[in-house]
Amino acid sequence: MLLLRSGVASALVGCLALTACANWSVDPPPPTYDVRSATVVADHALPPVSPVLIEAVNDRVNAAIAATNHNTALPQVTLTVRLSDVRKGRSFNQDRNSAKVNIDAASLDGGAVIAMASFDMATTAPDHATADELMAEDIAARIRSIFSLNTPRLAN
Repeated sequence: MLLLRSGVASALVGCLALTACANWSVDPPPPTYDVRSATVVADHALPPVSPVLIEAVNDRVNAAIAATNHNTALPQVTLTVRLSDVRKGRSFNQDRNSAKVNIDAASLDGGAVIAMASFDMATTAPDHATADELMAEDIAARIRSIFSLNTPRLAN
């Protein structure tokens, strides 16, 4: 009985040691960039992308860039955000909105694209009047997360 308890205890200690080692990350952190500006455009699509959505995303992303401290040691880039496949009023209740977003980060030194990101987003907006604003905030929040931008302060 004593032998069984010591075997169980050593097995438990071994499992805890392996679990602790499994949490170590060998992947390097993703690269960060010094984002200097952003331009939001829409792919030619039917139905066309709302100008309100394009302007709202542009304003939010550029406000986040302005709120972020610039680090000259990082590669300086400018973002081109392309909105495509924007669909509003989907589902039975006509409250589901979705978009595909593609981002190119181009170097300020020569203009070569040095990073790309792409994501799909979906929002639920029961009021059609606020759908563009909700989509814009969700898209901007995801871009802030990807490129380590600060969230701007709310206006008074």
